[in-house]
Amino acid sequence: MHNPNVMVLGAGGHAKVVIRTLELLRYQIVGVFDDDPSKCGKPILGHLVQGALEEALDTGCQNAVLAIGDNAIRQRAVERLGALNWITAIHPDAWVDPSAVLGNGVMVFAGAVIQADAVVGDHVIINTCASVDHDCLLGDFVHVAPGAHLAGQVTVGAGVLIGIGGVAAPGTRIGDWSVIGAGGSVVEDIPAHVVAMGVPARPMRRVKD
Repeated sequence: MHNPNVMVLGAGGHAKVVIRTLELLRYQIVGVFDDDPSKCGKPILGHLVQGALEEALDTGCQNAVLAIGDNAIRQRAVERLGALNWITAIHPDAWVDPSAVLGNGVMVFAGAVIQADAVVGDHVIINTCASVDHDCLLGDFVHVAPGAHLAGQVTVGAGVLIGIGGVAAPGTRIGDWSVIGAGGSVVEDIPAHVVAMGVPARPMRRVKD
């Protein structure tokens, strides 16, 4: 049995991983949309980019996936496009514990793991081979990049990016819209709206608005 039709919103590199995941789950991709006019009419993994994001609303399809890696741009897209049916998609080679709670529009890619009683907000990306351990709490629009790992009971605020290979120790907290740089090791709480880097991760500067 086939899954429903779905629109893919975004046509960059991240969209390639989204498209392959949806194909494996047997979704029928009815269109790809991107605000970059240079991409219009060009194929991405065999699917033509049909126009800007708002043009997706003219297709009559209500099911959509955001294929945009940047957290702030993903949030603005949701605000622009309104009450579509945002599909949560879990790659067949990922593991999500049955007790975990996932919001709307969540993408879980190959090799990712979400453990018991984790709570994941709306439009979160758990990228390739990333892991979210037991009792973690992730806000909306978080991105856990490839190979990043959260130990148990980590709290991650809205819009946070955990960079590739980043880790967070048990019980730590990361404030809203902060960035943990690639390979950063969070061993104590990180405030909101900062870029933190290093081992251990330390705030280096404010996040640009």
